Amino acid sequence: MRIPAHSVCTAIRDDIVAGVHERGSRLTEELLARRYGVSRVPVREALRTLEAEGFVVTRRHAGACVAEPTEQEAADLLEMRALLEPLGAARAAQRRTEAHLKVLRGLVRLGQERARRGTSDDLRSLGSWFHETLAQASGSPALIAMLTQLRHKIAWMYAVEAPADPGESWAEHGAIVDAVARGDSERARAVTALHTERSTAAHRLRLGGPRERGERVRNPQHAVNTASPRH
Repeated sequence: MRIPAHSVCTAIRDDIVAGVHERGSRLTEELLARRYGVSRVPVREALRTLEAEGFVVTRRHAGACVAEPTEQEAADLLEMRALLEPLGAARAAQRRTEAHLKVLRGLVRLGQERARRGTSDDLRSLGSWFHETLAQASGSPALIAMLTQLRHKIAWMYAVEAPADPGESWAEHGAIVDAVARGDSERARAVTALHTERSTAAHRLRLGGPRERGERVRNPQHAVNTASPRH
């Protein structure tokens, strides 16, 4: 069975974000094919996609390498997110479905409950799921794709400090959902802009690779999961 290139692309991207493939390191088709248990064809296609996304660069005499973004490029990502997430929320207020609202309300209830109990281990993943669903509710494939790529790249370039008061952050999520449910585009835009501005202050630029930061590196070889992962 031929492994889809998008599955290989997701696996390589995830490992770049996690720091398994360090910035500036070479990405050879043969080694990647062996690592992910696939042929070189989907690896080649995946590298082209990742280059278009900005995770990979092609260098003369070196071939494909993990990109080394500058501090300015990283700062630009947060600025872009600050513009696009409020736009996505405004669009969601106009285009959301009842299914979107059900998921968003459920996530807010769960997040607020976990915040009250002080069980914050999975609050970050719940927050990511919330913003992913909010983007999906915008009904704009182009905007969804841009926000998804931004989330990946911001996770790669920044560490995020846990909020001092997670309950406040989830109260903001609740206010966003209330505006979206009422179809109030301007309110949804404004509340999301404030939420994004506050969360930006918690981002800290990552420096160096995982070994320099003392982080654990994953097992150096694994097969690609052919099931389409959620991002």
